[in-house]
Amino acid sequence: MLESARGGYMGAFDVTIAVGHPDGGDLAPVSATVDTGAGHTMLPASFLASLRIEPKENRHFAIADGSEVLFGYEMARIAIDDREWPCPVIFGPDDEYLLGATTLETFGLAVDPVGGRLFPRQYRVRAI
Repeated sequence: MLESARGGYMGAFDVTIAVGHPDGGDLAPVSATVDTGAGHTMLPASFLASLRIEPKENRHFAIADGSEVLFGYEMARIAIDDREWPCPVIFGPDDEYLLGATTLETFGLAVDPVGGRLFPRQYRVRAI
């Protein structure tokens, strides 16, 4: 399901996803780093603008060094393999292509950081 492991911090690897406008149209493929520490998927604001996706609102986010930043926020269509779902995206800097936890959850995917792959997650349900 996934592409190559890459250098950098332990367990980091990239996957090919496709992104499109929430109302339809073409999807653009990109390589994104799987980042389970990121709540939402972050893509460059310039890339999202090229797909005619504009932020619906701005939100404050904490980043790894503990500081807080203001980024745009909106939904986008994301495709992984042959599946497609609307997912929240953050409008980030030009070098940030991160696949975050909410997108992984939406697709029902778990992460194998050692093997550098995503795999279907089995969810448990309990009768109430």
